[in-house]
Amino acid sequence: MIPEWWHWIVLGLVLVLAELVLPAFFVIWFGIGALLVGLMLGLAPAAEPVLQVLLWIASSLAMVVLWFRIFRSSEQKTRVGQSDGEVIGEVGLMARAAAPFARGRVRFQKPLLGSEEWECVVDEPIQAGERVRVLAVQGSFLKVGKV
Repeated sequence: MIPEWWHWIVLGLVLVLAELVLPAFFVIWFGIGALLVGLMLGLAPAAEPVLQVLLWIASSLAMVVLWFRIFRSSEQKTRVGQSDGEVIGEVGLMARAAAPFARGRVRFQKPLLGSEEWECVVDEPIQAGERVRVLAVQGSFLKVGKV
């Protein structure tokens, strides 16, 4: 049996709907790949079954790669549900000295993002007791610099 264009459309719809049941956000890309093969077969129906499967694999992997490229490229990583805009520029006091390849701790007078003390990273050595300003939020660390 040679798969027709509508077989790929049905497979794509089943996989996209399966995403509603499965807890991972991954099956949808294989469904979209099947839909793309179905649309392509609607335009050029003379493709061999092996070529159809290879196109499905290639389009599905391309969709997965594009997905991770788009959302991995964002360097702005903050705590879930929090905005780093309210933190940048805040001034604190170094509780533990920090060096470029060694983390330190910074303490704030009022809690930032739910905590008074934060692990921090620096570009230049900063001694304990010096005042620092928050430059960026990098994951669960603050990047700080001297005031």
